[in-house]
Parts: sequence; structure tokens; C-alpha cells
Amino acid sequence: MNRAPIGIFDSGIGGLTVTRAIYDRLPGESTIYFGDTARVPYGPKSPETVRRYSLEILQWLVGQGVKLVVVACNTSTAHALEALRGASPVPVLGVIEPGARAAVAATSRGSVGVIGTAGTIASNAYRRAIQAQSPALVVEQVACPLLVPLVEEGWFDRPATELVAREYLTPLMARGIDTLVLGCTHYPLLKPLLGRVMGPQVRLIDSAEETARAVAELLVDSDLSASPGSPVYHRFVVSDDEPRFRQVGSRFIGETLASAEVVALG
Repeated sequence: MNRAPIGIFDSGIGGLTVTRAIYDRLPGESTIYFGDTARVPYGPKSPETVRRYSLEILQWLVGQGVKLVVVACNTSTAHALEALRGASPVPVLGVIEPGARAAVAATSRGSVGVIGTAGTIASNAYRRAIQAQSPALVVEQVACPLLVPLVEEGWFDRPATELVAREYLTPLMARGIDTLVLGCTHYPLLKPLLGRVMGPQVRLIDSAEETARAVAELLVDSDLSASPGSPVYHRFVVSDDEPRFRQVGSRFIGETLASAEVVALG
């Protein structure tokens, strides 16, 4: 049994969907969330810069006494996961492997689509992770950069958002995919809309939910679960712009964020 918190970090706000999924699956666990809002977005930055930022956040979280670190950022997972695992005294989980594993299990015709930011798609991290488990699978990828600002604006079900989503997803539908990986932590908030666009014949893979499942499994396997009745707390920490984080983040976490600490790194 281990009462220490789970550390979770993202380049900004999107990782709060992973945090929400962890809350739902593991209500007895405490968390510390770090959003690097001073340096968001990570997508256009070089892999070397993403690794440096991610290692700085890891060092800070370890200093807070976390028992596990969840990289709730697809770009950081793609570019920094190996470096983070090599530098960390505690287990480190990313968001790509759990989503890839679920996609392999879900596909019936062997054709999987992945949508994400330009950086995540360019990294080919999901394609590599999926085909490492099942080399014969066809993986079609599309970058959807306009979806992130629409989500942060709260336009989860607006006609404009659906129009943009259809523009991005039409090529995937034409290629006959039967499974779609939501390869950005913003996208779970669009699941009803994306499901409507793709139709019931396409299975949506929510990487946030799959990551929470992987966290639960790791805690049990490593004997790191909090003991029943342990006090539970959740800290939110950002590197800048705390008011906007609370305003927009409340949509992601599904509850009002009353406060967040500001810690400058680098």
C-alpha cells in the first residue's frame, strides 16, 4: 500500500481528460497535475526541446513525492517517454501504448485510423506502437490541428466543429477504417460528435480511458495502490496563466477548479 500521489503532466490543459479518467477509475488515489501552460504547445517544438521540458517536469514531480508519473501528453509520450523512464526513480506511463493496445484488440478488419495533432502524427508513434503488436494492421493517420482550439473554446457540439471534423475524417472513412484512435487528450470531449460523424460501425478508442486502465493495472501489479480509507487530495499546478487554466480546465475535468498553484520551471 502506498498513499503517495500519482503525478500527471501535460503541455497544458488537455491532460485533464486523463486526470478525469483516473479519478473515475481510481477514486481512492491522490493526484498532482502539472500543466506547462507557459510553454504550450509542445507539438511544433523539436523533439530535443520536448524531452528537456518533460525531464524538468519529471524532476519537479519526483520532488513532490509521487509514486508514479503519467505522461498525459501525446507529444511528450512520442518524444520523451524513453528518456523519462531512464531518468525516473518511479514508474512512468505514457498515453500512446494503452491506446494502441486497445486499437489492436478492437479492430475487426485490420484497418485503424489515428487522429492527433500535427506533431503526434508526424512522429508516427501510434503507427509504430500499433504495428509493433500487429505488423499486418493498416494504420491511416490524419492531423487535425483545428480541433484543439475548438475544444478549448468549448465548442464541443457546434455545427462549425462538426464541419471541421467531417473535413478531416472523410479521407479515413473513404479508406474503410473500423477503429479510430483519438490520439490527442482534447479529443475525448468530442466523442459524441466524432461518433456521429464516423457512424456506429467505427469503434472510437479513448486514450484517456485506456491510460487510466493501464494506471490501475500498474498500481495493482506493483503493489502501489493507496490503502482503503486513505485521505484523498488533488493538486493542480501550472507554469503560467492560472486564471485561464481554471476557466478552460473546468470543462475538461468536469468540475469547477477553484484554484491552481503557479510554479515556474526552466
